[in-house]
Amino acid sequence: MSTPVLTAVAWPYANGPRHIGHVSGFGVPSDVFSRYQRMAGNKVLMVSGTDEHGTPIQVQADKEGLTPQQAADKYTRQITEDLRGLGLSYDLFTRTSTGNHAEVTQQIFLALHRNGYVIPKTTTGAISPSTGRTLPDRYIEGTCPICGYDGARGDQCDNCGNQLDAAELRNPRSRINGEKPKFVETEHLFLDLPAFTETLGKWLATKTDWRPNVLNFTRNLVDDMRPRPITRDLDWGVRIPLDGWRDQPLKRFYVWFDAVIGYFSASVEWARRSGNPDAWQEWWNNPDARSYYFMGKDNITFHAQIWPALLLGHNGEGDKGGEPGPYGKLRLPDEIVSSEFLTMSGSKFSTSRGTVIYVHDFLREFGPDTLRYFIAVAGPETQDTDFTWDEFTRRINFELANEWGNLVNRAISMAHKNNGGIPRPNTPTRADEDLKAQARAAFDTVGAHLSRSRFRQAVQEAMRVVSAANKYLSEQQPWKLKDDPERRDTVLHTALQVVSDANTLLTPFLPHAAQKVHEALGGTGVWAAQPELKEVADLDLPDRVNPILTGDYGAEQARWESTPIEVGRPLAKPTPLFAKVDPKLSETGPEWAPIKVAE
Repeated sequence: MSTPVLTAVAWPYANGPRHIGHVSGFGVPSDVFSRYQRMAGNKVLMVSGTDEHGTPIQVQADKEGLTPQQAADKYTRQITEDLRGLGLSYDLFTRTSTGNHAEVTQQIFLALHRNGYVIPKTTTGAISPSTGRTLPDRYIEGTCPICGYDGARGDQCDNCGNQLDAAELRNPRSRINGEKPKFVETEHLFLDLPAFTETLGKWLATKTDWRPNVLNFTRNLVDDMRPRPITRDLDWGVRIPLDGWRDQPLKRFYVWFDAVIGYFSASVEWARRSGNPDAWQEWWNNPDARSYYFMGKDNITFHAQIWPALLLGHNGEGDKGGEPGPYGKLRLPDEIVSSEFLTMSGSKFSTSRGTVIYVHDFLREFGPDTLRYFIAVAGPETQDTDFTWDEFTRRINFELANEWGNLVNRAISMAHKNNGGIPRPNTPTRADEDLKAQARAAFDTVGAHLSRSRFRQAVQEAMRVVSAANKYLSEQQPWKLKDDPERRDTVLHTALQVVSDANTLLTPFLPHAAQKVHEALGGTGVWAAQPELKEVADLDLPDRVNPILTGDYGAEQARWESTPIEVGRPLAKPTPLFAKVDPKLSETGPEWAPIKVAE
């Protein structure tokens, strides 16, 4: 039976191009998962977009002499093109500056407000002495008053995981220019998080099968629940739909509040664009649906605490009770799939520190599937992982090119040379049947890992089938069977069947290469569908045109099963599937990201 599966992917911030550390956390894992779920017959809705509000956009815009909207437009287009190039199969990749997102955000807020989960409060806000602008909590750093970590942010300490207030930091400083913030009194609206202590605690207690890193982080989230501000003194963001607030020029929703709502607003926009405005209900109101949220570990708080609280408040299911909001009872996350950090030379990827490899540079030189494979097999799934050009070179040359690419090339080349097409098998031997059985069994093994987001184990199991097929060909030596064409044809048919099966197993990881293998095996049509970048009018702001990613994934042929290959199907001489990387790369790196030699 088909299950509705929501793949909710973290929203990349639109203040610059994305680097490979970003897509290792939210991008590639979510797409591998979604492609598998579609192949397994489930109804997938994969949504996200660019996060475009808040001070970081204003800061970047000032640097470039642009308005915040112009800066968001510039980087949204770059990010959208990069994600399309990676083959991330979004049903809708949109943005938070749409009219639809503003309306949905305001409706969620009004439901929270009606149910009593929003409280006004006079608080201390940080102002930049040199510009007079508000400094968001995340743009203030200092020493954590709880654990003493010098690098805590004004809203949270990543070292101990505790919520903070910027005014509590010792030796606070602005991340923008290093100056000491000025703290002034201002009135804001707060999410009454303590009013979710019991219900959120009970919900989190049921989540015993999440990744260990997520469970460890969430274990103490409900121990210190404090009201959290959902408005800020800004002139860039979603307006607050309350009397006394809506017309204030410097009052907007805090970016973290509207960004998490984006998962739902993107689903609503997708439904509106599909011609069935209520289509989102199948994933959000359906008790049989499943929802998975993909992100880096620095976003766990927002997805395991804040977003569930907003949903509970909208639903009238917090500790204060209430009535369901205009969207009915919305589903809480079934799983938070958080990756650790991909680092470079032991430090977190950082544009400001020069430790960065941009996605567009990587795609231009190496193509998408090499990066997708590296992230799957050697990425930061359960622990921080250091990216090195040496490891990348080894993985691509010895695993993708020598193992997988070589298997495809020699199996198809020999069948093309000897038969012109897929040969007819004759009497199979135990070795033939064992190899085919191993490939068929891998669908259950690999599928089980993919359904649990165990991508490294899944791709390793798929590559075991590739290694077994290479070993089989080396042992059977079909090139020496000219005098026994029946046996040669049986060996080649067996090898080609396993190539077909292995290609299916690898499709979620290597969709571009999978399409090439499908065609090399004589197949036609779309095997693994790719996203399309379209220019569309904003549904509610007719003067705006937005770039989106979408795609017709239902028409692809890939299915999670072993399909018998067609005897007699013509085969052409294959071309190399993967080009080897110059071994010197492991020592120097490319010109645009050279390896820095310690002095």
